[in-house]
This record gives sequence, C-alpha cells and structure tokens, in this order.
Amino acid sequence: MSKVYFADMRAGHKENLFDKISKLLVLTGLNQCVSEGDLTAVKIHFGEKGNHAFIRPIFARRVVEEIKKLGAKPFLTDSSTLYPGERKEAISALTCGIENGFAYAVVAAPLIISDGLRGVTETEVSVYGELLKKVFIGTEIVEADSLVCLSHFKCHELTGFGGAIKNLGMGCASRKGKLVQHSTVAPKVAEKYCTGCGICLKACAHDAIAIIEGKATIDPTLCAGCSRCITVCPIKAINIQWNEAADLVMKKMAEYAKGALSGKDGRTVFLSFITQVSPACDCYGHADAPIVNDIGICASTDPVAIDQACADLVNAARGNEGSALKTGHEPGGDKFRGVYPEIPWEVQLEHGEKVGLGSRNYELVKI
Repeated sequence: MSKVYFADMRAGHKENLFDKISKLLVLTGLNQCVSEGDLTAVKIHFGEKGNHAFIRPIFARRVVEEIKKLGAKPFLTDSSTLYPGERKEAISALTCGIENGFAYAVVAAPLIISDGLRGVTETEVSVYGELLKKVFIGTEIVEADSLVCLSHFKCHELTGFGGAIKNLGMGCASRKGKLVQHSTVAPKVAEKYCTGCGICLKACAHDAIAIIEGKATIDPTLCAGCSRCITVCPIKAINIQWNEAADLVMKKMAEYAKGALSGKDGRTVFLSFITQVSPACDCYGHADAPIVNDIGICASTDPVAIDQACADLVNAARGNEGSALKTGHEPGGDKFRGVYPEIPWEVQLEHGEKVGLGSRNYELVKI
C-alpha cells in the first residue's frame, strides 16, 4: 500500500499554502529522491495561451526552492504539442510559458523543452509492455538525474481525467511518441482545404509526402510518425487520425509513463494540485468553470496511487451546479463520467498497476 500525503486548502498566519507544499515534499522524501548536483527535471504543463487553470507559477517556485536546498539544479520542462497551437515547437512553447508566468524571475529556474526545438529530440526506451515494446521520450527527461512531477488534476476528454500518469506518459513523450499513443496510422490530409503549397513536403525528413494534382498526400509506409507536417501546415489541413479507442490510448499512455520513469527508480516525487478542476485539458485556449471546489494538494512517490487518491477525492466532493458536470453532483458520484459518460477512466489506473507503474491501494495521510 502506497502512502499519499494530502493537504487541504486551509491556510492561516501560522501556516500558508506554500508551507504546506514544503511539508508535503519533506514527508514524501524529496531529500532521498534528489541528490546534490542532480539536474532535476520539474515536469509541469505551461498552459496554453488563454488558459488559466494550470498550476500557478508561484507554487512551482516553492518546489524549485526546496530542490535547490538539497544542492540540486532544477529546471522546469514541458514538451511541444502534437497539434498546431501556441506550443507546437520550442520557441512558441517557451514564449507561451513565459507569458503564462513561468519566467525565471518568477519560478527561479530555467525553462527547457524536453523534446527539442521541433519535438523530435527523443530517446528510444524499452518498456516491454502489453502493447508497446519501446517508447519515445523527450531526451531531456531521460537525461535528467531526478524528476519532480507537478500535475494539475482535472477532467480530460479522452482519458476521463488527467493527472500524474498523463503528465508522464503524454507530457514526457516526443511528438512521435504522442502520435503513437493517439493513433495507429499516419496523419491525414484534408484535400478539401489543402492548397498544395508544399511547405509540408519541405518539412518532411522521410520523403513521405508528395504533391499530386495540387494536393499533398502522405505515404503511410514511409511516414515515421514525427507529425512535423501537422505543425507546419499554415491552414491546418493535416491532422491526426483519431482512430484509437479511449481505452487503448490510456493503456499506451500508462506504458509511456513507465518509459518516462525508466532509470529513475527512487528518484521521483509526484505533487498533484486538485485545484480549478476544469472539465477539459489545459491544452485548450480557455478554461471552463471548475466542476468541484478546490480540494487540496496530494504528494506521493507512486503515480498510480496519487491519481487514484485524487480521483477519489474529486468523486467524494459535491459537484458544482452550473458547470459542465451533467450527472454525479452528489458526494460519491462519478464526476468524470458526469462530464464524459463514455470514457472508462479507470483503465489508466488498472493498466498502470498491471505494468508495474504503481499501486491503486493507498493510505491517505492528511497533514
């Protein structure tokens, strides 16, 4: 049974929320996971432009300060996105992160995109999972000596909820790795919108794209799945084929999470903020009203246990009327199916436990 430490949102003149963050890190054994001289990756979502539900940069700063006390060298990191947007490559992603408040002056640590300039700086990691034998993880995550994973716990349209497992599995994967999780086939060109400009052809490093009769076409036998074509298309005519069932995505995501932790046994701490529990991912350019009130912060060394605890705490809360929550408003109601009825969100927990990522059995220790 894994321990999950929990702090509620109450604060006073003797102890504020920042003090609670420090206490959680001490109880979780940060000093045993992070050593002097470590290059410590602080995995966090920088948030999309227009979104405001992501973890506050000033909370990240307190985590950075605690890591520095141990003589380590922390850096905040995120990866570029699979879809076109404000974070599709490193320059735009870093700019977005800084504009959202993750500047050095605020967080006291440099920002590094884990999968390089264009999302293709990756390291192949063997996992020998049920579905995948190898995964593609951002090289800077692999190269880091230790890892502190800061997750904003919220709903998600494809996985029911997004927490530590998703922050690891999807958030640490390179663009190719993200595509592997979302789809089993090459991206598809919407001929209706394609202008045949040839930008995607020039960007493809695998000669998988050709212009035929004024339209781009992708040869799936040559496509490496890097998805660079998706990000360079100026009119967004190239898109992922969302053909994977939600349960398969979650299983792959859990196996990718295992790959992200490869080589870091005993070197990882998880901190999850159950605040502004929005009905959709922080990747959107907006954040809808939270489905429950702010609950608190959890900490653990087990990503499965912390996600299970966060899910249980959210479901135990009373749902907010007037939010995207359609059913399950009562304490104990399934909040995630209340927003996405068809998503079997438990799969990511079940598969994570199955592949040895962690345990769903936990002891909640309230501080």
